[in-house]
Amino acid sequence: MGLREKLAEFKANFEAGGPPYNAPNWIHEPMHRATDELIASGAAAGARKAGESAPSFVLNDPEGHAVSSDELLAKGPLIVTFYRGVWCPYCNMDLQALQAVLPTFQGLGANLVAISPQTAPNSRRSMRENKLSFPILSDTHNDVADSFGLRFTLPDYLQDLYRDAFKNDLSVVNGDASWTLPMPARFLIGQDGVIAYAEVNPDYTVRPDPEELLPALRSLAKAPA
Repeated sequence: MGLREKLAEFKANFEAGGPPYNAPNWIHEPMHRATDELIASGAAAGARKAGESAPSFVLNDPEGHAVSSDELLAKGPLIVTFYRGVWCPYCNMDLQALQAVLPTFQGLGANLVAISPQTAPNSRRSMRENKLSFPILSDTHNDVADSFGLRFTLPDYLQDLYRDAFKNDLSVVNGDASWTLPMPARFLIGQDGVIAYAEVNPDYTVRPDPEELLPALRSLAKAPA
C-alpha cells in the first residue's frame, strides 16, 4: 500500500471516530472548513514551482548545527520536505515513507532534509519516534517556508480548536506566537539551484508517494556535471 492509500485509510478511520484518537464528530467541520478556505484562497499557486530557482537557506538541526542548502547542493541534488510538526499524524506517516525510500535517494546522489517550524526538542522527538536518519531543521517563524511560498496563518477558530480541544498550543510547540504553518510540500532541487520537482498541497491529509520524484531525480543523476 502506497503512502496516498495509507493516509486515506487513516483519515477515514480518524473521521469515523476510530482508535487511537477516538475523535468526536464535532471537530471535523471546522477542520474541513479551514482546509477548504486555504484551498479556495489560491495560496498554493504562489508556491515555488518546477523550473524556478530555489531559495537558499541556512537552518539549525536538532543539535544546533547550521545546515546550509548551498553546501548540500555542492554534494548533489537536494530533496526538501516541509511538514507541520510531530503532533501531526499525517506528517509522521509522510516522514516514515521518506525514510523508507532514503537509500534509493542516496544511491542517486541526493541528500534529504525535512523542515518544520517546531522547536529543536520536538524535532528530536520527531526523529526518534519516526526512526529517521535524515535531519529535521527548525524554521523559526516559518521564514524559509515563506520564501518557498508556503507559509499561512491558521484561522482563529482553528487556533482555538487546536489549543483548547487538542491541547496543542502551537505557540509553545513552535516557540512562536504567530500560529503560522507551512503547507506540506516536497521539492527536488538540482545542483544548479533550479527546482526539478515540486509538489504542494493545501490539504495536509494528502501527500504524494516519495517514489513520484524518482524520475526527476534519475534525470538529474544522468545530467552532465
